[in-house]
Amino acid sequence: MKTIYRAFCITLAILWGVHSSQAAEVTLRFHQFLPLTSTIPAEAIEPWIEAVERDSNGRIKVEHYPSMQLGGKPSSLYGQARDGVVDIIWTVLGYTPGLFPTAEAFELPFMTGDAESGSVAFHQFMMENGQNDFKDVHPLAFHIHGPGIIHIKGNAVRSIDDLNGKKLRGPTRVTTMMLKELGATAIGMPVPAVPESLSKGVIDGAVIPYEVSVILKMAELTDGHTGFESSPGLYTATFGILMNKSRYESLPDDLKAVIDQHSGVTLARVAGQAMDRADEVGIKIARDAGNEVVVLDDAQKTKWIDAAQPVFAAWVAEMDAKGIDGAELLAKARAAIAKAK
Repeated sequence: MKTIYRAFCITLAILWGVHSSQAAEVTLRFHQFLPLTSTIPAEAIEPWIEAVERDSNGRIKVEHYPSMQLGGKPSSLYGQARDGVVDIIWTVLGYTPGLFPTAEAFELPFMTGDAESGSVAFHQFMMENGQNDFKDVHPLAFHIHGPGIIHIKGNAVRSIDDLNGKKLRGPTRVTTMMLKELGATAIGMPVPAVPESLSKGVIDGAVIPYEVSVILKMAELTDGHTGFESSPGLYTATFGILMNKSRYESLPDDLKAVIDQHSGVTLARVAGQAMDRADEVGIKIARDAGNEVVVLDDAQKTKWIDAAQPVFAAWVAEMDAKGIDGAELLAKARAAIAKAK
């Protein structure tokens, strides 16, 4: 009996040793700029982490660092992933102006509508056309947010003329080009800086989706919110979930497979769905606060689209100057969006 007991204990020890050797075989540090309670961290990144850890049987551990806890500014996130300072990042691609020209095709005015189909379209478009922009990292997923909304102090914007003289925050280089063309004074800044800038009068308002307006408390900081009744919306920003290339390539094939299984268009769709759900929450909060919520009809929208046309011409000319066929890239973006609807 003692012999059997000893054999049983040895077997348990061996099995425990195998288990222990597999635990946290790989630890990945995930860095991003928003609090954990924000939409994408809570509803896309955290579920992704849970799935990767579960399906790797605990061999992969992902440490999630929100709100730039590991240092730097949002604009430094891409460099951190590229250089191996961290392993994975989520960022707004436009926070590094001019670095990702392919992605800018989706940031042009009135290109996309809902975030789910737009994110699927954007991910597929980038995988087919934007690989050269991301040759120094390993992309896990690309996505967009839903229709951009104008949030402003004082009376809500009801026409293009209402933008004249207004200092509006824009998230990306292309969006600020659009705001200038529409008559506003455009100020580029990362979204975490918006509340303080509004409070101090640095800006009169900001263009952001309803989704992120919740965490920024835009219903308290502004009085009016303006969007359009039909798709596409005013603009979108583009996002990337990017991994250090060497770190990904160093993984065993079976762990790469776990990462791959939960990334790609699947992750892009999850992020888009989360954005769409949060947009509904944001608009409800604005209405419940008694703020002025304006939804412009298609007759008004036509005027805005016409006014924004010079942005397209300027962007295409910029791409052509870089040796990129801007018109062709724009046509491919529009085709991807139409296909994903």
